[in-house]
Amino acid sequence: MYDWANSVYSLVIKSSIFPVFYNTATLKAFDGEIVNFFGFEFINTALYSFAIAFSFLVIAILSPFLSGIADYTDSKKSFMKFFTYMGALSCMGLFFFTGKNIEWAIICSIFASIGYTGSLVFYNSFLPVITTPDQFDRVSAKGFSLGYVGSLILLIINLVCISNPSWFGLEQTGIIARISFLTVGLWWLGFAQITFRGLKAEKGHPLQNEHWLLKGYKELLNVVNLVRQMPILKTYLVSFFFYSMGVQTVMYMAASFGSKELNLPGPKLIMTVLIINAVAIAGAYFFAWYSKKYSNKASLLFMLIIWVGICIYAYFVYTDYQFYILAFVVGLVMGGIQSLSRSTYSKLIPRETHDHASFFSFYDVTEKIAVVIGTLSYGLIEELTGSMRNSTIALGFFFLIGIIILSFAKLNEKTNKKVLAG
Repeated sequence: MYDWANSVYSLVIKSSIFPVFYNTATLKAFDGEIVNFFGFEFINTALYSFAIAFSFLVIAILSPFLSGIADYTDSKKSFMKFFTYMGALSCMGLFFFTGKNIEWAIICSIFASIGYTGSLVFYNSFLPVITTPDQFDRVSAKGFSLGYVGSLILLIINLVCISNPSWFGLEQTGIIARISFLTVGLWWLGFAQITFRGLKAEKGHPLQNEHWLLKGYKELLNVVNLVRQMPILKTYLVSFFFYSMGVQTVMYMAASFGSKELNLPGPKLIMTVLIINAVAIAGAYFFAWYSKKYSNKASLLFMLIIWVGICIYAYFVYTDYQFYILAFVVGLVMGGIQSLSRSTYSKLIPRETHDHASFFSFYDVTEKIAVVIGTLSYGLIEELTGSMRNSTIALGFFFLIGIIILSFAKLNEKTNKKVLAG
């Protein structure tokens, strides 16, 4: 149910309504795409990609220490709550963004992203706790699917309201779009309470007189030593690092690409996001079935090859119908690769370990640093060349490197039961 709760941020704020509103509002407020941010000039979409990169960098630095403390104590649930409240309240803060106050929008966007990604560090670490390895793929896919369904429901409600401003006695949709940011925060906070009530915190150890930061370092170093002795896990993480540069950047910048390169209006952009998330539900279940029938490795490689094709195809997309086709294929592999990446990693963690949050901090840090590099690369290439199309080609190379490295990982077993012994 936490996927149901927090995925509205991913869909409404990260992927659809906010990026469209941000682009429109800043273009109007600054009479063009060049914006002034604390005295410095940026292309509006490049600035947004830099802000997202910064937020992920913060989490990449913080999460190893926080997760080490959380594993040693009984505070995984408490940290998850803290980041949830931070993210939800920051989404609500976006209501006050009108266009000219771009500093406020960027600051709220950063804190919302930190809250979302920070909470996932601890949320993901509960997967090995609440179920068994043979159920990891199915449970992970179910979580992502619930997230897509829940976020689609709220997005559709918001879209209906935005499309009918006359219902509220208004002529323009700007204020309704801003209200949608409030609904995201309320939805996130409200449904997260179901998870917080049902999820029991594990018993930990009191810190006593030891310094909390020192304990965080100790827990982190323990996991580092364990990972160094697990070549399969190391190989998988390196591959995951490279292909995550592409996956997460596509999710953040897809709407901006359609708006700037194709000049698609807001309704058509949001329609593509609806397509992506509707198809992602089926994609998560399909690739979970595919991995069970063949193997996790085969399923991941299949999806990564499709991702390379997506990046090449995106360079040649010029019409809205071509963009819809692109969105359909992105949705198919987006749901599958997110779900299967999480469950595959869960299978590689030693079953006897209790350091779930610390292990998942490695997973999270790997992903977040990848997002930092991916979004920075995307923004810098746009700044240098003036075109997002060139940025998509760079993402294709990230996926290709991920394919090559994953090919060397010994994940050939259909059930992956022997991987832990590798």
